[in-house]
Amino acid sequence: MILQEYVNENRDLFFDRVTDIAYLLGIPADWLMAVMYKESTLNHRAVNPSTGATGLIQFMPSTATSLGTTTSALKNMQNFEQLEYVYHYLKPYASKFKTYVDVYLAVFFPAAIGKEPGYILRTSTLPAELVAQYNPGLDYNHDFVITKAEVEQFALASFPPDIQTALKKKSS
Repeated sequence: MILQEYVNENRDLFFDRVTDIAYLLGIPADWLMAVMYKESTLNHRAVNPSTGATGLIQFMPSTATSLGTTTSALKNMQNFEQLEYVYHYLKPYASKFKTYVDVYLAVFFPAAIGKEPGYILRTSTLPAELVAQYNPGLDYNHDFVITKAEVEQFALASFPPDIQTALKKKSS
């Protein structure tokens, strides 16, 4: 399993649960580890000071509430305990997971799962320009919109080539 060196607490319990959750979701455990790394560097106590997003996959406060918890409770959980909420969040999307980027999109922008690379991230209530404004690091060509292809580029960025290759493999 990749990125194990970033888990400092409850390593055996954490890795066992990641393996179980990946199996239940029908994805490689490496995909789940990579998503959590991109969102929090696998720090279950990470908090975004601007949005209040918290934990392994940066649960927004409203998302935590919809899962029956709070960001405060998530922050105070052990890493392996927080994985239960990661699983419950991702479970509704499991049938759509064909690539690592699909799993990343479930966390970042679920409406883009399964869309073509040129798909522009936006909704009827969230204009593309606002998505780009709040995520400037993903707007690689600086055109004030973020495409699914740019999210894929970001999702793979910072990983060494061997990990990128592993993450690009399709789910069987």
